[in-house]
Amino acid sequence: MLKTTTGRVRALRSGVSAGAMTLAILAAGGAAAQNAAPAQATDEVDAVVVTGFRASLANALDIKRRENDLVDVIKAQDIADFPDLNLAESLQRVPGVSIDRDGGEGRTITVRGLSADFTVVRLNGLEALATTGGKDGSGGANRSRQFDFSIFASELFNSVTVRKSTSASNEEGSLGAIVDLQAARPFDFSKFTLSASGKIGWNDLSRKSDPRYTFLVSNRWDTNVGEFGALLSVAYATRQTREEGSSTGRWENPSVQFNSSTAFPCSGAAYNPVSGPPLSCAQIGTVVGGTSPTTTAAAGTANNLWHPRIPRYGRLDYDQKRLGVTGSLQWRPNDRSTLTLDALLAKFTNNRDETYLEIISFSRAGAGLPQTDVVNFQADSKGNLIKGTFDDVDARVEYRHDDLKTEFNQLALTYDTKFGDRGHFVATYGQSRSIQDNPVQTTFSFDRYDSDGYSYDYSQNDKLPNFNYGFDPTNPASYQYSASNALGDASLLRMRPSKAVNTFKTFRADVDYEIVDGFKLRYGGNYKKYGFSSWEKRLYSRNLASTGTTFTAEAAFGLPAGTTIANVSRLISGFGRGLDLPSGVPTSWLAPDLGKLETALGYNCNCINANGDFRLSTINQLGAMRAINEKDIAFYLQGDFDYDLFNIPVRGNFGVRWVKTEQNALGNYNTGSVTTPVATPFGTISTTVPTAGVQTTSREYTNTLPSLNVSAQPFDNFYVRFAAAKVMTRPQLQNLTPGYTSISQQNQTLTRGNPELNPMLANNLDLSFEWYPDKETLFSVGFFQKDIKSYIQSSAVTMPWAETELPTSLLSNGNTPDTLFTVTTQINTPGGKLKGFEVSLQRPFSFLPAPFDGFGGIVNYTHVTSDIQYVIRNPTYAGTPRVQTAPAVLITQPLVNLSPDAFNATLYYEKSNFKARVSASYRDPYLIQVAPSATNNNDVRIKEKTLNIDSQISYNFKNFTITLEGINLTDEQDSKVIDSTRMISEEYVHFGRQYYLGVKWKF
Repeated sequence: MLKTTTGRVRALRSGVSAGAMTLAILAAGGAAAQNAAPAQATDEVDAVVVTGFRASLANALDIKRRENDLVDVIKAQDIADFPDLNLAESLQRVPGVSIDRDGGEGRTITVRGLSADFTVVRLNGLEALATTGGKDGSGGANRSRQFDFSIFASELFNSVTVRKSTSASNEEGSLGAIVDLQAARPFDFSKFTLSASGKIGWNDLSRKSDPRYTFLVSNRWDTNVGEFGALLSVAYATRQTREEGSSTGRWENPSVQFNSSTAFPCSGAAYNPVSGPPLSCAQIGTVVGGTSPTTTAAAGTANNLWHPRIPRYGRLDYDQKRLGVTGSLQWRPNDRSTLTLDALLAKFTNNRDETYLEIISFSRAGAGLPQTDVVNFQADSKGNLIKGTFDDVDARVEYRHDDLKTEFNQLALTYDTKFGDRGHFVATYGQSRSIQDNPVQTTFSFDRYDSDGYSYDYSQNDKLPNFNYGFDPTNPASYQYSASNALGDASLLRMRPSKAVNTFKTFRADVDYEIVDGFKLRYGGNYKKYGFSSWEKRLYSRNLASTGTTFTAEAAFGLPAGTTIANVSRLISGFGRGLDLPSGVPTSWLAPDLGKLETALGYNCNCINANGDFRLSTINQLGAMRAINEKDIAFYLQGDFDYDLFNIPVRGNFGVRWVKTEQNALGNYNTGSVTTPVATPFGTISTTVPTAGVQTTSREYTNTLPSLNVSAQPFDNFYVRFAAAKVMTRPQLQNLTPGYTSISQQNQTLTRGNPELNPMLANNLDLSFEWYPDKETLFSVGFFQKDIKSYIQSSAVTMPWAETELPTSLLSNGNTPDTLFTVTTQINTPGGKLKGFEVSLQRPFSFLPAPFDGFGGIVNYTHVTSDIQYVIRNPTYAGTPRVQTAPAVLITQPLVNLSPDAFNATLYYEKSNFKARVSASYRDPYLIQVAPSATNNNDVRIKEKTLNIDSQISYNFKNFTITLEGINLTDEQDSKVIDSTRMISEEYVHFGRQYYLGVKWKF
C-alpha cells in the first residue's frame, strides 16, 4: 500500500518537531548566539530545551536525520569549542574522516580511505580550489584540485557537512565525499550580535607565543523595501612552531633495478618488489677491522645492501600568519525571496627555514657507494646496512629558506525564491581565485670532502640513529665552499621560486516543484570553468670557461676576497629537546647564514655582474611552465519522493546527471640551448640559455551518472538507508598538461604530462542503520563499497619517438623516429575495490546521578580495505611494427592514503557554566607512495600510525568565557618508513605540545 505521509508520521520521522528546541549556536570563535524561533509543538513530542555543546550536537543529529543523502554534520559550537587550529582538525571528528598533517598541522583529509584527490570541497556552496606549499617530504606544493584546509581558520564557519552519498543534484567530482563549509550570514542571527575572542598560545618545543583573534558583528534591519542584513567576521592568528628529527632521504640498493627486468649482479635473481632482494644475494654478514673493500668480497657485499641515501638530523622552523575575512549581505524583499552576497578572503603565509647536518656522498648515482670506502659494517636480516664506519665521506651543512604565500578570494551571489504553492528556484553565480606563491626558495650549502672516520648506527634505533662525523661540525674550518658541480650534487647556491594560480567561475540554476503530494521533480544545470597555470624559475647554468687559470672557490662564486666560512655562517644550537638522542649525537652545528651570504654575494640581483651569473628564468625549468582551461557543463533530472510503503515511511531520490568536459592545455619542452660567453674579472663565464618548444592539446568527453538514495523508517526513530551511484573524479589539472620536463637522447627517456588521461570512475554502494533513541543520541552502523573502475598513477610507457609528437629535429645520438623511448607519465590503470564499515555512537550520560549526569561521549570507528592494482612496469615492445616482448608487471597494494582502521573519541562534561572535553584521533599506518614513483626502488613509502590527543576546559561568566586548550598533548611523532618488508625509517620528527589560554566575549 502506497500513500503520502501526514500528521503524526511526519513528526516521528524527525523524532522531534523542527521548532521544538532552542539552540545556542556560536559563530566566529563561539561568541555569537542564534535562537531558532519555536514553532508550535505537536502533542506527540515534548519540547526539551538544551543549550551549549550538547545543543549543537543535537542540532547536527536533527539535520543528519532529515537528509535523504548520507551526511554527517558539525555545527558551529563544535568547531569553536574543539581546540582545532584549522578545519581539517575539526573534520577529523567525523566518522570515516582522517587527516594528514604537515608541520604539525592538519592539511588535507581522507574520507573512507579516499584522499583529497577524490573529495570535493565547497565554500558557501561553491567548489573551491585552495592550495599552499609544504615541505618536500610531505609532498611539496599542492598545485591541483585538492583543498588545503590549513589556509582557513575554523572560526570562520558555522557549519560543516560531509556528504558521503551523492544525488543527481549534487555536483560531480567526488568518489569519496562532498564537504560543504558554510560561513555565517546575518539572517542566521535574530538580532544585533557582536562578539570577539582572543587567545595566547605557547609551544613547548619552539618556545614561542602565538596569538589568535576573532571578531564578528552582525545586524538586520526592517525597511519599506524588505529586510536587510549585514555581517562581517575576521579571524587572525600567528604561529611559530619547530620541527626536529632525523631523516634518510630514503634507502637505496645499487643492485636493485625496480623498473627493469635486469637481474642482480651478485646472484642473477630477479627482484621481487614485494618481498625485497633474496638474502642469498645480500650476503648478510659483518666485516670488522680495516679491511679494504676494494680488494675483498666486502665491497660486493656492502654494495648489495640497502643504505640511507642522506643520513641526517635536521630542524625546520615555521613562521605562519593566517588572516580570514568573511562578509555577507542579505536582502529579503518578502517572505518568499532572499538575495545573498557572500564574500570570503583568506591570506596564509607559512615561511619556513630548514637546516640539516648530512652526509651527501651516499646518494650519488652509480654502483655501490662511489668515492666512499666501507671500513666495516653490519647488516640486519632484511638486507639493511644498519651500522658502519666509512672513509672518504662527503659531509654537508645545508640551509634552506622558503617564503610561502597563499591568497584565496571568493564572491558568491545567490537568489532563492518560492513560486506558486509548490515551486522553488535557486540561482547562484560565483567566482574564486587561489594564488600559491613561493617567491623565495633559496638553499646554500657548505661541504666537507673526503672526510675519514664517519660512522652511523641504526642498529639500536633506526628512527634516532647515532652519528659520529669524525670532525667538529661547529668549527668553520671544517668546511669549504664547493667550486663546481662536478660531483653531481645539487648546486652550492640553489634558487627555485615558483607560482601557481587556480581560478574558478560557475553559474548554477536549480528548480524543484512538488507535482503531487509526496513527489518533487528537480532539474537544473551548472557551468564551471577552471583555470590553472604555473611556473618555476631557476638559475642560468654557469660554467667557468677553460682559460688555464685555477680559480678559488671564493672567486668562482663571487665571494669578496678574504671572506671566510666564519664570516657567512651561523651556529645552530639546542637541537634535540624532547628527543631521546643517542649519546654523542651533535646538538649544534654550523650552517650558512643566508642574510650574510646575500650581502656578500648579492645573489638577489637577478643579473649578470662581476660576482657571477645570478639570473633567474622560467626557461630553466620549462616543464613547470604549463597551463590548462577546463569547461564543465552539467544537467540533471531528479525525483524526490516521500511516501508510506506498507505503512513504512519511505523517502529519498533518484535521478541522473549528464556532464560534458572540455579541456585545452599547454606545455613546454626544451629544444636545445644557446651558449653566450660573458667576461668577468674572474674569467669568461659561459651562460647556457635553453630554447623552448610549445605543445597544445584539446579534448572533450561526456559522462552519465545515475544515482539513488532511499531512507526507510520501519520503527520509530530507526532508519535504514541505501544509496547507489556512479561517480567520477577528474584528473589533477597539473597532470593534464603536455610538455616535457626532461629529454635524454642518450638514455632514450622522456618525462611528460598526459592530456589524454580519463577521469577516475567508480560505482558506489552504501547501506546504513541509524537509531535515534532521543534527540541527543545516535547509534549507527554503515557499510560501503566503492568499485573503482579506473585509477591514475605514474608509470613508464615505451613508445617510438614518432608517437611523442616531438619534432624529429631534436633527435641525436643515432636515434630515429622509430627509436623506442621510455616515457614516464601519468596513466590510467585498472583500479580495484574498496570496502568498509563505520560504527558511530553519540550519547549524553544523563542517566547517571548528579553531578555525573553532565558527562557524555562521542565515539566512531571506521574499517576500510582495498586492493588496487599498480603498474610497476608497462609492457615492452620492439621492432617495426612493434611486437610486445614482455608483459606488464602489476602489484596489488592498498589505496594510497588509506588507513585500514581509524577511530575518534570524545569524552565531554557540561554542567552549568563549566565545560570540559578531551578528544583522541587515531589512524593506522597508510601508504603515501607506491613504486616506481620516486621510491628509489623500494616498493612503497608508509606513514606510521598516529594518535593525537587534544583537550579543552572552559568556564562561562555572564558575558564572557575563559578557555584553556591543549593540542597534541602526547607530542605525537610524525614517522615515515620505507618498503613494506624492511619497514625501515625514512623520517622521524616531532613538533611539541601547543597550549592556548583565551577569552571570548559576546554582546
